[in-house]
Amino acid sequence: MYDESVLRRWMSLEMGKINDGVVSARVPLSLLLEMERPVATTRAGREHVFDRDVIRKIGKLLPARLRSALKLPILFYFDMEVSDSCMLTDEVALAALQELGDLSTERRMENGRAWVGRALVFALLRKYPTAVQIMMR
Repeated sequence: MYDESVLRRWMSLEMGKINDGVVSARVPLSLLLEMERPVATTRAGREHVFDRDVIRKIGKLLPARLRSALKLPILFYFDMEVSDSCMLTDEVALAALQELGDLSTERRMENGRAWVGRALVFALLRKYPTAVQIMMR
């Protein structure tokens, strides 16, 4: 038998370690495109280097209004209480992913969030490495 509070505390510590790799201040795509070496800082203070080819591809496909408004990386939130989906809380990111053809234009934000199936989120991680991250909640 185990003590659930101990397990939850341990899981919280482990999630904190995982989240250390998440960018602490997201950077506008338009600014990243201007940088010789596109980089941001993680919560742990390390560098997160963006793949130039990936951000150029995104920048080329998005209209100017989204290019200037979109901040990278796009963050999806993984909640242990929701087993099959991740949450997106950035309306601009939703619009950008719709413009890129990765999410349906029928998908809408409800109460400040859009739920996206985990399989699709993992596909986005593979398609846009360094430009999409998952944060544990």
